[in-house]
Parts: sequence; structure tokens; C-alpha cells
Amino acid sequence: MRANSLRLGVVMGLVALVMAVLPLLKGELIVAKHEGDTLHLADLVLRMAEAGQIPHFDFMTPLGILSIWPIAVFVQAGLGIGMAFLAAQAALALVLFGPILRTALSRFTGWFAWGFAAYVIVLVLALVHGEANPAISVSMHYNRWAWALAYIAIPLAMLEPLGPRRPLLDGTLIGLALAAMALIKVTYFAAFFPAIVIALLARRDWKTLLVALLAGLTVAAAVTGIFTTRFWFAYLRDLFTVATSATRAAPGLSLGGILVAPAYMAGTFAVLASVIFLRQSGAMVAGLVLLFLMPGFVYVTYQNFGNDPQWLILLALLALGLRPETTRTNALGIRLDQALLVAGTFALALGAASAINMIWSPFRLYFSTAEEVVPLLSQRPQHHDILVGKPRVYRVVMNQMGWDELDTYSDYVVPLGDEDTPPLAINGETLADCELSTGYNAWFETTARTLEGAGYGGSGILVADLFSALWLYGDFKPLEGGAPWYYAGTPGLDVADHVLVPLCPTNLPRRAEILKAIETGGWTLSEEMRTETFILYRPSKG
Repeated sequence: MRANSLRLGVVMGLVALVMAVLPLLKGELIVAKHEGDTLHLADLVLRMAEAGQIPHFDFMTPLGILSIWPIAVFVQAGLGIGMAFLAAQAALALVLFGPILRTALSRFTGWFAWGFAAYVIVLVLALVHGEANPAISVSMHYNRWAWALAYIAIPLAMLEPLGPRRPLLDGTLIGLALAAMALIKVTYFAAFFPAIVIALLARRDWKTLLVALLAGLTVAAAVTGIFTTRFWFAYLRDLFTVATSATRAAPGLSLGGILVAPAYMAGTFAVLASVIFLRQSGAMVAGLVLLFLMPGFVYVTYQNFGNDPQWLILLALLALGLRPETTRTNALGIRLDQALLVAGTFALALGAASAINMIWSPFRLYFSTAEEVVPLLSQRPQHHDILVGKPRVYRVVMNQMGWDELDTYSDYVVPLGDEDTPPLAINGETLADCELSTGYNAWFETTARTLEGAGYGGSGILVADLFSALWLYGDFKPLEGGAPWYYAGTPGLDVADHVLVPLCPTNLPRRAEILKAIETGGWTLSEEMRTETFILYRPSKG
């Protein structure tokens, strides 16, 4: 039985309203983990909103412009970055309200339509990216947004509508969803585009496929018209840089691990079982498309930090919603309706912890008490609405390798986790293997004050570390061509006035990689200033 459109729309609106408004009523966004990712997001957004920079042209990032621009718009409108983040999510939920409702009503029956609609709203408005850790985080918001778009495009392409086909509407929604994925995080577009095309071809829905392609190309043409073709080449350059990076090509388990590691093997079995049982029950197209979706599911999970399989809830809805109404059995005598019930319930159970975590996250923020929290962007009062735990950003914890401190361990040097790598040296000076694990604000604030006091205010400084957010804490220029999150190469070095080398960086391998790239590029570093926490150099070519 099809869900009642009015009732479903009202309930969707209530869910969206509660999840969007509660955090805004709180008036502050209290982040409890991933402070580094939050700093990265602030750097990206404020480069666009305050410095007028454009992703890929003016700074390196593999993230698409639509992962940043919606937040930057609200910052430009006068909101602090915390409220701007929440407002951007609310705006996206409003934009996607109609497409979610169309997908739920036309592709799912009964309670499955209700569950689908509610979960996609949750994906847009949650305040944690998933997993089971309940701490509030803005990290990887773009993954949730891209998953929400995938949840719309995949069922529209894969499932025959419950009523008459509407190729103009469905094709437009599919094409726009795919285009938005490409402009948020291209991984999702690359992973799901082939299966979506196969789905429409298998269903012989030629008109919808044509409209989808035209809609996607229209978006591409519009972006080209605004930014010129250089935008796409710059985007591809950034993506290639990350894909070939030694430190960030894959941020978690190996691809094989996503298939057979203990935490993921059950999900692999669930999707394979669903493919088999759907095909045996007569849902040939759905089973075929699900088989082609599986590599995309695995790849996106592999490529995202945390390796959270957000596709499990979609799998559960498909398996449960496509059960045959007859008591049909397979060659082994297994009733296929019951087999799909088991497979769908199994997938639902596997994805439940992550789903519940996201559902509850806005309530968790609203009812939280602000104890021992401070503004992340301490030097920017207009953005004091995003708060973090004081101990996590001001308690300085440094991991110092034993062989640098004690002669007892001098025979056991294994720098940077590789016994074949010599200790990192610059201008003949060996740098200690030290890494800063907490205390970002303490480091940035003291470094900024020291540099300003020494007369370096107003300069462009390349920080040889994971983050280059020094400009957020003092009078410094956001380095044009720089990388808010370092991946590879020497981004921004051509225009940098100085190179700052932390003696205890937030990420040892990144410091080593950027210094090696500077040396390989034929640059010379001349020391200008030294403190107990950093060395400042002036770069010159040759």
C-alpha cells in the first residue's frame, strides 16, 4: 500500500523542523571531537566567505565547492561559522524536501516510505558523521550530504515507480543529484554513476536516462559558464594530487579490509545474499543493479575516514521492501520472502548504531551543558559560536620519541614508522621526532603572537604541517594556492614569504613529506628566526 502523501509530508516536515531548529535554538555549536577537522572546515569556509577565494583556483582541496559554499553564504550574511553550518544544513533539507518526498512515495510502500524519508532527512541534519561514538562533530558533513543525494538517485533509477513513469521529473532529480554529488565529493559520483546508468538501461527507461544526462550536463555547463573550463582542470588536478598522495589516498582500512575485516564481513554477506534472493524471487533488475552498486558501496566506505557503511540502511529498505508477496521458494526450498526478511533485518541491525547516533545528535547538542568549553577560533569574536573542549585545545600533549630524549634507547631508532627512513634533517640539522596530539589553540596562538611581535605580521606563511590555519589566529594572509589540509607537493610555496617548520608538528609524516618536496623542488631555506617551538625560514628558488 502506498503511503499517504499528506501525512508523510507533514511527518517529514516535523522531523526536519525538530532536527534543524533545536541546534539553532541552542545558539552555539559545541564540538566534542575532530577539532582538527573543524579547524580545516573553518579554514575552507572563511577563505571563501572572508578572503573571497575559490576552491581549486585559490587553494587546494579535493572537496567540491558545494561542500563549502552553502556554509560560506551564511557567514557572508553575518552568521558565525557555527550557526552558518547549522543554517546550511537546514537550507539543504529544505531544498531536498521535495525530492525525498517524491522518492519515498513513488518507490517505497507503507512503512518503508516513512523510514526512507525520515532517514534521508537525518543524513542531512545530523551532527555526527555516523559510527557509534556519540560525540558531536561537524567532521565529514559532506559525506552525509552526498549520501542523502545517493539515497535519492539510486531508488529513482533502480526501482520501477508505483504509479506511472514521470521521466521528466525523475530524470531531472537523478541528474541534479549526481551533479551535486560531483560538486560535493566526486567519489560518490564516480562510485554510483555507472550503476545508476545500468539501472535505467535495465529498466529500459530511456527518457529518464536522457533527461538525467541533460540535467547533469546543464549543471556542468552552468558551472563552466561561471568559472570557465579552468575550474574542471583545477578540480581534477586537486583530485589527482590526493589520489596519488602517500599519506591520504586511503584514510582507513584497505579495500580488502572493507570486504572481509570482522567489522564489515557481515555487511558483505548481507548485500550478496540480498542480490541472490532478489534475483531468485523474480526482481531481476533490482538484484542486478544491487550487484553493480556493491563495488560503489565498498569504494565509498573505503575512501571515507571511519569506514562507516552508510549504505546498510538503504540495503535494508530495498531487501525488505522488495520481498515477494507469494510463498515462492528457491531450489533449496528456502522461502524467498523470509530470506529477504532475514537479509534486510540483518542489514538494519548492522546499520542501527550509526543511524541512532545520527538521529539523536541534535538532541544531544541541545541538552548538553557547556562546561570547560572555549571558542575554537579564539581570535575571531564573530565566530565564537563554535566551541570545543578547553583541555583538548589548550592542554599541550606532545609525543616525544624515546631515542631523542634518552641514550638508553639510542640503538632502537625507527623514525616515522619506517626503519629504512633516516631521521628527518633540514640544512644538515636533524629534527627530533615529536608530535603534537592536543593543544592546537595553544600552539597557533603562541606562534601567531611570537611572529607578530617579531614583525612578521601581514606576511604569507607556509606551515610545514597538516594544517596551515595560522591566518585564523593572527594578522597573516591566507596563502594563495595553499592547502588548508596538506596532501602532497608544495602548495602555496611560490607565493609564500616564509616557511615555518614546527619542531613538534601535529603530523610527523606530513612535515617530512612537505620538507622533502621542498628539497626535491630545488628550493633553499634560509633560517630567519628560531624559538623552542618552531623555526622560520625564507624560501628561495635554486
